[in-house]
Amino acid sequence: MRVHLLLSAGRGPQECAWALAELLRRLEAEAVRRKLETHRAHAVPGDRAGTYRSVLVRIDGAGAEEFAASWTGTLCWQAPSPYRAGPGRKNWYVTAQPCQVDAPRTPFAEADVDIVACRTGGPGGRHRDKAGTAVRATHRPTGLVVVVDTERQFSLNRRIALRLLRQRIEHGDEAAERAVTAARWRVHDELVRGDPIRVERPRSPAPPAPPTRPAVGARRKR
Repeated sequence: MRVHLLLSAGRGPQECAWALAELLRRLEAEAVRRKLETHRAHAVPGDRAGTYRSVLVRIDGAGAEEFAASWTGTLCWQAPSPYRAGPGRKNWYVTAQPCQVDAPRTPFAEADVDIVACRTGGPGGRHRDKAGTAVRATHRPTGLVVVVDTERQFSLNRRIALRLLRQRIEHGDEAAERAVTAARWRVHDELVRGDPIRVERPRSPAPPAPPTRPAVGARRKR
């Protein structure tokens, strides 16, 4: 299974870009523990080195969808700002949303087109009505229909009808691709500060191990 998750700092300050980088590392580490593979498919760097305004992460493996769901929503990195001195704000928010990367393309094959002769009216239609040279072409997978009667030969109208169907399908695919891109951009403006589904913090360093003491009755080396 494969899922794409878009992490965005939205329009937040530079600390949000720093928080995104920290949360991304935390996500990748957890994915490894769950035996999932991650790949940074696309990244927009922040103003500071090692930070990101947004990252598109591809997650592969069994349980990828459930894992992505556990990271979907508002995320909070809770730590003092590395860029500002003194006490202050400690909560930095990032949004994560699953997204579609590519719109599926619609294959076009003449075998999927039903073509029938028909008669139409209008200027010059009397001749075409008698000859039945007009064409109605239906693309079965999409339901698109075109009717062509511009020529007085069936074969020419058929050729034009196929070309028109192909163009309309391509235009529809292009519109779907634009819609997918627009949906990804909307994620950047959907960041909700507060009520996070996850709060992550820097891990505290492990305390030093206590000094070992010799066992009772053990001889000290001289």
